[in-house]
Amino acid sequence: MLRSRELRLDGFLPYRLSITSNLVSDHIANAYQQLFGLTIPEWRLIAIVAEEGAVAQSAVCERSRMDKVTVSRAAIAMVGRGLLARTAHDGDRRSHLLILTDAGRTLYADVAPKALELEAQLFAGFSPAELEVFVTMLHRIDAVALKQRDQPRIER
Repeated sequence: MLRSRELRLDGFLPYRLSITSNLVSDHIANAYQQLFGLTIPEWRLIAIVAEEGAVAQSAVCERSRMDKVTVSRAAIAMVGRGLLARTAHDGDRRSHLLILTDAGRTLYADVAPKALELEAQLFAGFSPAELEVFVTMLHRIDAVALKQRDQPRIER
């Protein structure tokens, strides 16, 4: 794959990562929509707020790599459904913190086991050692991509 210097999309790792990510996201999105009426951004938002307790939308953007508009729309939808509430952000008067309501905590408690079940189904054909190596590699790719995003781009 990496040995050839000729560009072939199916062997181009950024493309492969994107395709695989889209396939996995589509599979999970269908399940979340059918079971809970949630989109992927809404589920990610609920999960992050559940883990953090209270979080600013900007922190959700940074952690999830979702853009501001996507996070804002998901937050509006979740507040509208009574799953999230907004509270004052003492550290930043321009923003607010998102917290789970009782209904949001109940939804999270229902969705989280299903998320783990979907993950188990997707990766059932891999050994724990393979998965550990895979996750380690993903973290390394993340670190390199984050480091390089602020460096000069390739020249023409």
